[in-house]
Amino acid sequence: MKITFLIHDLYGLGGTNRTTLNLAVALAERHAVTIVSVRRHRTEPEFEIDPRLTVVPLVDARPGSDDRAHPLTAEPSTAFPPAEKRLAQYSRLIDQRVEEYLRECDADVIIGTRPGINVYLSRFGPPTALRIAQEHLTYDSHGARLRGQFARFYRRLDALVTITEADAAMYRARMSLPGLRVLAIPNSVPDIGTSPADGTAKVIAAAGRLARGKRYDLLIDAFGDVAAKYPDWTLRIYGVGPEKAAIQQFIDDRGLNGRAVLMGVVSPIEGEFAKASIVASASDAESFGMTLVEAMRCGVPVVSTDCPLGPAEIITDGVDGRLVPKGDRDALAAALLELVADEPARRRMGEAALASAHRYDPDRAVAAYEALFADLAASRRSRAWKRQTARVRHSVTRTPARTLRSAARRLKHGRG
Repeated sequence: MKITFLIHDLYGLGGTNRTTLNLAVALAERHAVTIVSVRRHRTEPEFEIDPRLTVVPLVDARPGSDDRAHPLTAEPSTAFPPAEKRLAQYSRLIDQRVEEYLRECDADVIIGTRPGINVYLSRFGPPTALRIAQEHLTYDSHGARLRGQFARFYRRLDALVTITEADAAMYRARMSLPGLRVLAIPNSVPDIGTSPADGTAKVIAAAGRLARGKRYDLLIDAFGDVAAKYPDWTLRIYGVGPEKAAIQQFIDDRGLNGRAVLMGVVSPIEGEFAKASIVASASDAESFGMTLVEAMRCGVPVVSTDCPLGPAEIITDGVDGRLVPKGDRDALAAALLELVADEPARRRMGEAALASAHRYDPDRAVAAYEALFADLAASRRSRAWKRQTARVRHSVTRTPARTLRSAARRLKHGRG
């Protein structure tokens, strides 16, 4: 089977790139897999590319490239949803290149990886292919305007795959998508062979983009309680982002310099997690929680806020980690202190976390996607009938209202 992924820019860092590559590599064991990068801003991708994958960049956004000087680059996109936050990076040249590629694409399955690209897939994707929209964020992370723009295009696709069941349920409940399969398939996280942590290191680790929503201020504040009671424990924070200076200032202001340390980016992160005894997340929201699973793969228990939507589907509180209320600094500090003080509990939870992480093995994701492909191929006719029936029903319910409004206008102007 030929499978093609459409992605915004494969050449940078980011969770969507990492999870797409994880799935693509797993599928490449049994299928021919191509990743189409709509844009290319670097010569080489930040992540290592498996040689079994074919990478096709469509528009060269590197300084000095011919595409940067192309006349259509200066013209704004007319096909990309206006409310999509990446709109400024999309042009008529990208519209044209994507349309040309998809019109000629001979893939059996084409998978889009963000709302704007899923709209491209709906507009231009060949009807002979199964067309699948992936959602790497959440329903609520998109504003009402964007949801309204992409909903009518999603109805033409075959499936929408979210990464949590809670998000799939949100789409089913709030968006009318007749004929579209809506289901959850969690991200896969490969085992990179890191030896599990032994629970003895006096280190708490955290990782992710240094952004406000990750609430590193809350984590550092909670860690202050740990540092006061256990002066030999440290907090290591891995990542980069716009809040780096503010987070460092927060550390300095609380006298934790040298105790809470910004470590920069390390990839893969598992080797660093294995050097810790606890991994912590204080996020206000997560679409999934890749770092939680990566930590569990290393036999490390996770203390996480019970934020929407991923952590509660990943962590079983008190078994393989701890869940605390979102934004609750005292509860976060108490959970950290509990595990810091109890090495046997850390070991038990770490062993349970390692076992639990196998739910996210790549072969399970492959099996779920292959089952989806087979189901979509077998149900083409019935799903098309559902869409057609919904269109007819919608037309019937709207016609009387339009007729009445038209009649009222004629009467008002003396044409009745």
